[in-house]
Amino acid sequence: MKKYVVTLLNALGVFAALLLLWQILVLLLHLPAYMLPAPLGVGRAVVARFPSLVASLAITAQEAAGGLAGSIVAGLLIALLFAQSRWIRRMLYPYTILLQTVPIVAVAPLILMWVGPGTLSVTLVAFIICLAPIIANTTQGLISVEPNLIHLFLMHNASRVQILTRLRLPHAVPALFVGIRIAAGISVIGAITGELFAGSSKVGEGGLGYSILYASAQMETDYLFALVVAATVLGFVFFFLVMFLEWYFLHNWHESARTMSEE
Repeated sequence: MKKYVVTLLNALGVFAALLLLWQILVLLLHLPAYMLPAPLGVGRAVVARFPSLVASLAITAQEAAGGLAGSIVAGLLIALLFAQSRWIRRMLYPYTILLQTVPIVAVAPLILMWVGPGTLSVTLVAFIICLAPIIANTTQGLISVEPNLIHLFLMHNASRVQILTRLRLPHAVPALFVGIRIAAGISVIGAITGELFAGSSKVGEGGLGYSILYASAQMETDYLFALVVAATVLGFVFFFLVMFLEWYFLHNWHESARTMSEE
């Protein structure tokens, strides 16, 4: 427990030092607030706009979480399909790469046109951007089982379903969590990107991306920085929540989680 407290204090110390350096640079260079507000100005903006900031944060968190959860379910099902047939995997797996190569900013306007503005469109954008790492990592975990273990199961007359549920799936859980860990961070990016195009179905109500557009148009740079900080905090919360779940489910039996807890 002590080492986690020390790590947290070190991280907070570095963060405080960066804020102090930021404040000093703004004062020494006499930068205007509309170009680069000082940390104190950003803090005042957070206090003054706290209710609207929290409301926007909650909307973005809901959209990002929905896209992430949907990508986990769909990605796991697709990976299970790929793991069962080498022919299907060779035919369809390359198309999952398209989810990473096609810029999401090019897809978002189409989703807006097809689905309409609002939460559903934003969640769908977050879903698309999160899906590829889930499929790639889970598929790799499912198909990289030691052949000798598969032969051992076959020697005991294990069925295809038993090999999948009792061997391949447990073996793929660490890889699945790696994919979720990657997707957790980019889910917030996907949600904010979606909000930039389809942010809200109601004027004046939307997530962080919608508020970023508003703050930028109004030249409220201090509030714009506050929104960026809020988005960063949300991404960290998602990431560390996934890390905690990974440790919780794996630390009793998998070396990667035990190593993580010992560092």
